[in-house]
Amino acid sequence: MQRFDLSLPTPAQNLAFDEAILEWAEENAADGEFLRLWESPQPMVVVGRSSCVGKEVNEEFCRQERIPILRRSSGGAAIVTGPGCLMYALVLSYAVRPELKDITRAHSYILKQLTTSLGPLLSHAGTITCAGTSDLAMQRGAGSGERGVGSPRSVRKFSGNSLRMKRTHLLYHGTLLYAFDLGLIEKCLRTPPRQPEYRNARPHGDFVMNVPATRQQLADAVITAFPMASAPSDVPASRVDELVAERFGNDRWNYERA
Repeated sequence: MQRFDLSLPTPAQNLAFDEAILEWAEENAADGEFLRLWESPQPMVVVGRSSCVGKEVNEEFCRQERIPILRRSSGGAAIVTGPGCLMYALVLSYAVRPELKDITRAHSYILKQLTTSLGPLLSHAGTITCAGTSDLAMQRGAGSGERGVGSPRSVRKFSGNSLRMKRTHLLYHGTLLYAFDLGLIEKCLRTPPRQPEYRNARPHGDFVMNVPATRQQLADAVITAFPMASAPSDVPASRVDELVAERFGNDRWNYERA
């Protein structure tokens, strides 16, 4: 496995890069695997491949604040990211890990690896749990000051994840909130049309949290969960530009897919 620690200047380029390394692995390396870490330099909304922008996003607010709305190639609901939210992307090979051809096992394997690695770092804040289909959440400890400790409402999400499966590889990517402006989520997103049971109909502000860790601590934990070599020399820069033009920088892709 090889690693990119690379944040590109624009939202479209950052989404395109995840797709480009997935395509490169499909075309060039049956057993090639990659980990990418990045952080958007500006707030952005990213909707899932089948999401309806009008149902999930407060377009008027985003337009007023010049917050771009883009569509990723993987599933799931809309997210907000930006400074204070570490993003990671994994491209994993079925030749190396044939069990990942099963979607349920793919979610379980990757989230378990992250939970095991993040657990010691965040143990003072509570217990990490896998929740919903593909979330990581924190069950707050008795000393956290959280009301109703032990109740479902004391479980707060700090990581949302999604995947895209192709012929020889899958792309698994997600968020890790550590110093994000959580109020921005409430302003940018509507109440999601689909909610995991553990959310208990809570508004965004009562459902999500930043974990008490630095970006570097979280990055080190992800690297520990998925060990790799140094970054490859062949960065698919030209394909990133093509994908920006074809999809991620194209309003028809971002707004009219669903």
